[in-house]
Amino acid sequence: MSSPAAETPPELPPRPPETAPRSTLPLADDSLPPRTPVGDSPPPPPSAQVRARVPHTRIGAAWFGVWAGVLVVILLIVFISQNTAAVRINFLWMTGQFPVALALLIAGVGGAIIAMAVAAARIVQLRRLVKRPPR
Repeated sequence: MSSPAAETPPELPPRPPETAPRSTLPLADDSLPPRTPVGDSPPPPPSAQVRARVPHTRIGAAWFGVWAGVLVVILLIVFISQNTAAVRINFLWMTGQFPVALALLIAGVGGAIIAMAVAAARIVQLRRLVKRPPR
């Protein structure tokens, strides 16, 4: 005679859920912090928030230009103060003595005027091309 308790098999412990075996090779993602869901992402640092909100404007570009101009003027003052020796200049029928710095500044301004005249002529040429009706 067998007892009913002897017929039922003994209870086994519950099985852990099956998972894929972990690779022994290091992955690139192992060095990164854990990912968070999109809605739970931390806010960016305050410096990034300010940079994201400030657009580039013409006033900002003008402000940069003002500071660049101030730097150029400071360099010119240093250049002029270090080059005060007089030199003899001959140009066509004109002769005179000028400080080296003044002679070089006059030559530089003359070159800039010539470059601006050529650039202005090119701008006029391109504007005429744009206004011309298509053929």
